[in-house]
Formats: sequence, C-alpha cells, structure tokens
Amino acid sequence: MNNKEKDWVGNSKSVYTTLGASNHTDKEREVNDYYATDPIAIDALINYGKAEISNNVWECACGEGHLAKRLSDYGYNVTATDLIDRGFGIGDVNFLETNTIFNGDIVTNPPYKYAVKFIEHALDIIPTGNKVFMFLKLQFLEGKSRKELFKKYPPKCIYVSSSRILCAKNGDFEGMKKSGGSAVAYAWYEWEKGYTGDTIIKWVN
Repeated sequence: MNNKEKDWVGNSKSVYTTLGASNHTDKEREVNDYYATDPIAIDALINYGKAEISNNVWECACGEGHLAKRLSDYGYNVTATDLIDRGFGIGDVNFLETNTIFNGDIVTNPPYKYAVKFIEHALDIIPTGNKVFMFLKLQFLEGKSRKELFKKYPPKCIYVSSSRILCAKNGDFEGMKKSGGSAVAYAWYEWEKGYTGDTIIKWVN
C-alpha cells in the first residue's frame, strides 16, 4: 500500500497519541488546551456535508481564527471570541460564563476536556431550532457519561471525516506534518435545539 492509499501517514509517536498513552499525551498537552483546527474542516462541513448553517455564527473558542476566517470566507457573519487573547477576535471571554441568548448557530472546536459543558451551554443559549456544530474526536461517541448526553440531546447529524484533519498544538501545522501528521479521527457533531429524532451519519471529504 502506498502513502496515497493510506488514511494517514504517521510514526510511533502518532500511534501513542491515538492510544492515549499517558507519557505521550498528558505531559505534552498545551496548558489551555489550544489545538488549532485546519480550516479544511469547514470546507468538509459545508462542501461535502452540505450543512445548513445560520448566517450568524459564533466561534466561541476561536484561537487564532483558523475556523472563523474560513467561515467569513464563505460569507457568514462571524462573532469570534476566546478565553485567551491570541491576537484574533475578542479575548478574555469565558464562553461557559456567558448567559446572553445568541440568535444564530455556534460553530467551534471546543477544549476537549470541556466539550460536554460547551455543548450543553451552547444549547442553553440559542433559540429552539438553531444549531450547534462541534468538531470533536470520533471517539467522543464512547463513554457512559456521554451516552447520557446523547440520550438527552441526540445529535441531528454526525459528519465523519473520511481523511485525517490536523488539529495542531499551538497552531503549528508544519511541525505536526513533519512529525508524522495525525492519527486521530475527527467528526463534526451537529445538534439542533429541540431535535428528538434519530441521528444521521454522513461521510465527508
């Protein structure tokens, strides 16, 4: 099998990262869980997933703007905030402590350890019928506690990335590519507030 036929090209470090071995994950994690997302994740969601997104979008963990800028390129009216000021958007905004209703859709790659809280809070502060899109590991589907989340708030659609999309520590995409790329599978999870039906799965890019 040549590299073009593989889903990803990695090395031993990539394997350990996938398995979650403690000596290759915990001590290397960025202190504020900042892992920038390749903007092609937005392309996959819109072009391949055909996701219907409100014109007003809040990217509430915007980092350096990788997703927000791409959403703006598509013509969306984007509000970009982050807990940390990284030179883009509005810094010093703790999304989990905001309580103003946002009349639009929320689209982000949340800090993974706070993903459940981000999902629940996002659904709290949007009107019924509006949506939340979270870019998360495919393995987010696992776990008894998250099973309860999915039972209470069934996703309307899960867009599984057929090829590996990079989430680079501190936005260092080139460094990540040089060290072997990504062995992690990701998906977009879409919730529509008030939705109670079955979850649709789509494969994108």
